[in-house]
Amino acid sequence: MSELRPAATPSLTALGYGAANLGNLFRPLTDDEAWAILEAAWDAGIRYFDTAPHYGLGLSERRLGAFLRTKPRDEFVLSTKAGRLLRPNPADDGGLDLDNDFHVRTDVRREWDFSESGIRASLAESRERLGLDRIDILYLHDPERHDLDLAVAEALPALVALREEGAVGAVGVGSMVSEALTAAVTGADLDVVMIAGRYTLLEQPAAADALPACHATGTDAVAASVFNSGLLAKPRPARDGRYEYGRLPDELWDRLTEIVAVCDGHDVPLPAAAVQFPLRDRAVRSVVVGGSRPAQLHQNAEWMSQPVPAALWEDLADRGLLPR
Repeated sequence: MSELRPAATPSLTALGYGAANLGNLFRPLTDDEAWAILEAAWDAGIRYFDTAPHYGLGLSERRLGAFLRTKPRDEFVLSTKAGRLLRPNPADDGGLDLDNDFHVRTDVRREWDFSESGIRASLAESRERLGLDRIDILYLHDPERHDLDLAVAEALPALVALREEGAVGAVGVGSMVSEALTAAVTGADLDVVMIAGRYTLLEQPAAADALPACHATGTDAVAASVFNSGLLAKPRPARDGRYEYGRLPDELWDRLTEIVAVCDGHDVPLPAAAVQFPLRDRAVRSVVVGGSRPAQLHQNAEWMSQPVPAALWEDLADRGLLPR
């Protein structure tokens, strides 16, 4: 690790938009529907937008870039990701990428590449799909799903080199695995990490390792998937709700019902507490949420502005539902 350096993360709005849905995640969207979602995000005051080549095999980047090209470049922050290259798929049979939950043709396929040349190619190709020269933040995407050791040894130094050259403004890692985020923060000179689903109102494993590592190194954080696959997105969660693409364990359901009871006691809607909770940690700069309908974006902005009394957080901590 180099000497502690101030993070280069640009200024982020408290609420950001994660553009996986623009890649036809879970259901297909028309271009007009995708545009309406982004207009709703912009109207709601969102100025931080995150995407990735993985999302819809490049479709999310293309749709997001088309929209952002109509906006003043200095008025928004854009992040995308590297680690998976999109290459022609010789096995394409005209089907859809449903194994990854995206309703898009499989005429291209994802290929892991953590080499310096692969990281540079990923950035160049993302710029082309987006139609934008400047990418503010470049994350390494899901390094633990390929080779975490290789990520620390090769991919992260490649990202840092791009930042030092001025090719991107800031660099980091995005992951759903807290241990991987910790290894990245302690193993490279990063600016920001995207913590997906590991620091939420329902569960906070990142509080034990990744966030302390961020505090020690001066690394910023962005919290994503804060609704835990939609479980916390409604005031009354459903017992059969999806949890990370599977069934919700009984112990988490019991925990969730306790959290709902505390929220009810303070007259705070569960989603408002869920979207605001991560910002209580001093490292967290933004909360990134998705959405496949314009109304969801407006609702999320309302949840973010809802008053939440300090007593709510105190009660949750007293009951052992949040760390102190």
